[in-house]
Amino acid sequence: MLYLLDANVLIDANRDYYPMARIPEFWEWLSHMGRAGRVKIPKEICAEVARGKDELAKNVRGAHFKDALVLAEEAEPRFVDRAVRQGYADDLEEDDIHALGRDPLLIAYALRDPSSRCIVTTEVSKPTKQPANRHLPDAAAALKIRTCNTFALVRRLDFRTDWRQKSG
Repeated sequence: MLYLLDANVLIDANRDYYPMARIPEFWEWLSHMGRAGRVKIPKEICAEVARGKDELAKNVRGAHFKDALVLAEEAEPRFVDRAVRQGYADDLEEDDIHALGRDPLLIAYALRDPSSRCIVTTEVSKPTKQPANRHLPDAAAALKIRTCNTFALVRRLDFRTDWRQKSG
């Protein structure tokens, strides 16, 4: 399974769960999983995170991060179009499509091989939202794309720290 990360996974992990300065093991593990081909970030999503001014953005702009984690693919327009039409609505105005942000791109990358790709996001399902305001898990579900959150990812790929070995 290839796990495709949404920007909020990195942003929320650094801010709330695995700050780079306190739990560097998470970020080393994430890079390792990227080099192993288990976790990737589409370049458009990476660019979104890189615009920041914090330590996370600085690391995302670095060659080490990009080499390990950026997905070496281009978004296929037919999949982007399908993600918008079937995941959100087929009658959206240009402003509505722009408001969707990069979520349709993330879905498009998963559509390339839906049986072996899963989107990781911290967004939660809100099925009552109108089509143009759908959350990523709901839009992905409409296309039979799997999603999970950060905690499911770390369980599935068995992230662990080695704090016991480092404490005295």
